[in-house]
Amino acid sequence: MNEQAEIPIVMCFSGTDPTGGAGIQADIEALASMGCQAAPVVTAVTAQDSQDVISYSPCDLTMVTEQARAVLEDMPVVGFKIGLLGSVEVAEAVHTIVRDYPGLPVVTDPVLTSGAGTELGDAELQQAICELLIPQTTVLTPNSREARMLAHEADTLDACAHELLDMGCEYVLITGSHEHTPQVVNTLYTHQRQLDSFAWERLPHSYHGSGCTLAAALAGLLAQGVDPLAAAYEAQQYTWQALRHGRRPGMGQYLPDRLFWAHGDEEPGGT
Repeated sequence: MNEQAEIPIVMCFSGTDPTGGAGIQADIEALASMGCQAAPVVTAVTAQDSQDVISYSPCDLTMVTEQARAVLEDMPVVGFKIGLLGSVEVAEAVHTIVRDYPGLPVVTDPVLTSGAGTELGDAELQQAICELLIPQTTVLTPNSREARMLAHEADTLDACAHELLDMGCEYVLITGSHEHTPQVVNTLYTHQRQLDSFAWERLPHSYHGSGCTLAAALAGLLAQGVDPLAAAYEAQQYTWQALRHGRRPGMGQYLPDRLFWAHGDEEPGGT
């Protein structure tokens, strides 16, 4: 095996983002920062700026399947990251693909709304995520808004986590940036219990692509055999640093600088 093949390859099912802040580009940069190669499979094409998603078009399920199968039959993929899906048909296609690789870690970021609140997934897609993808997921990474959308019968975030775990995933990491708390508190759950809670300094701006960054970094770490608790912490630390080094190139949200470590500031995951 040559040296290039020894770099862990993680397949990402995500949408495009012409700002470069989220989606496929976020996955590629975050995985590169974790020492991995991204194998990006486009699930949807979006028109968006740094303020909001203007429109999106899900890819044809045949094209999604062909993109993934072409790589999976050619390269040793060692993990999956699932992001924006855009349609039930795409969710079904991803489910079928991932089902064929039951031993690989799967991180699912259930992208259901944009940062500005624009809907990116209707009730049918939410149901498909719950029934088809969450049971295949190693770590589910919803923000608090998405957790409530998927576990709509729960009345607290703890109850949301328990309901989501009942759907079949191994771990749930609920992020708290949307909560009105002095610090951002992210909580990891497994086996119907809280495993750990992580408090991070709340940064002063609104950011585009933080969830994609976290999920992709986590997928890269799991693909390298890092245990879920340690991977969850390291991925959060990396994401926080990317946000802290973020910039505002447009008129809306700040974009994470996922390559901050390449500028000589800190190493990935450093404090």
